Amino acid sequence: MVSRNSKDNGFDLSELTSKMSRLSQFYTVEVGDTKFTILKRYQNLKPIGSGAQGIVCAAVDTVTQQNVAIKKLSRPFQNVTHAKRAYREFKLMKLVNHKNIIGLLNAFSPQRTLEEFQDVYLVMELMDANLCQVIQMDLDHERMSYLLYQMLCGIKHLHSAGIVHRDLKPSNIVVKSDCTLKILDFGLARTAGTTFMMTPYVVTRYYRAPEVILGMGYTENVDIWSVGCIMGEMIRGGVLFPGTDHIDQWNKIIEQLGTPSQQFMVRLQPTVRNYVENRPRFPGFTFEKLFPDVLFPSDSSEHNKLKACQARDLLSKMLVIDPQSRISVDDALLHPYINVWYDEQEVNAPAPGPYDHSVDEREHTVEQWKELIYQEVMEYENSHARDTPSSHLSPAVNNEPNGY
Repeated sequence: MVSRNSKDNGFDLSELTSKMSRLSQFYTVEVGDTKFTILKRYQNLKPIGSGAQGIVCAAVDTVTQQNVAIKKLSRPFQNVTHAKRAYREFKLMKLVNHKNIIGLLNAFSPQRTLEEFQDVYLVMELMDANLCQVIQMDLDHERMSYLLYQMLCGIKHLHSAGIVHRDLKPSNIVVKSDCTLKILDFGLARTAGTTFMMTPYVVTRYYRAPEVILGMGYTENVDIWSVGCIMGEMIRGGVLFPGTDHIDQWNKIIEQLGTPSQQFMVRLQPTVRNYVENRPRFPGFTFEKLFPDVLFPSDSSEHNKLKACQARDLLSKMLVIDPQSRISVDDALLHPYINVWYDEQEVNAPAPGPYDHSVDEREHTVEQWKELIYQEVMEYENSHARDTPSSHLSPAVNNEPNGY
């Protein structure tokens, strides 16, 4: 009698055993109308947010007893834009390590082959709320300046890796109840700039700097404008420049801050310049008019002695249309309203490894992006051997976060 080889008829017993063993580490649960197929160590899933990129759930990591957020990127390679963003986000999360930027705790895919590959799960720290919710609260000067300080530290760290965000907004900044803050995403890829005459908004662009709206070149202080918009919203309780499209956005900015100088206009592309120069001219308002004392919390009686006049001064230096006259990140960190929190290790944390910007400029087909993302996930899994024996599974802990 002839003994049968396990590989006869294309059947590989060891491969099947390995696959079965791996699948036993996963379980599937319905979250709303989405299936999450995740490692068994993550229990008690609750939906906390969704966006263009995927759905986010809160969960309990039964190995570390930590509350985490799990983001499912469903078919991240469904089109080139999604694929490039997913690849870039994953690469940057692996690269960056700073207390004011969200950290990657784990990443995995339940699929094992490139052919089957569909989903990527990113496991992150769970925070209590996003800044949209915090803006609605009555913040005192201490909390407001501490939140701004942390934003600036996170931005400075990204800049040290050559990453300019350009799309900071309250929905992508998360906080804990102890007032600690983290930036949740990495903004626009370098090739994802906007042009002035684009179609109406699909996403919130209220916080994007004039040089981004107008399709100009930009420098690092492009992110200072966004911080200024967020700070102004904390004070005023509403969005400063809620434009319905690029043109309306520009009008809202100049109505309040005034038409910029000729030196600014000459740096615009001819078609954009022609449009901008033909708008009605606005003198703009003083910052005392735009942000009167009555909008501010009362002056701090604590040792920091923070005052409305300091906050207004910082705001007037951030919300400057011409980036050449706008305050830098370093100078903002030294401003009297911010520097009360200054800590050398937070401000000048070790820079991450340099980010390869060729990713942002790379042109790939969807299939090529799929393979690149798959390789990144497999490489991450192989270099982070996980400890997931079933003995670690403990009863799920009930945790109700306020949002993400």
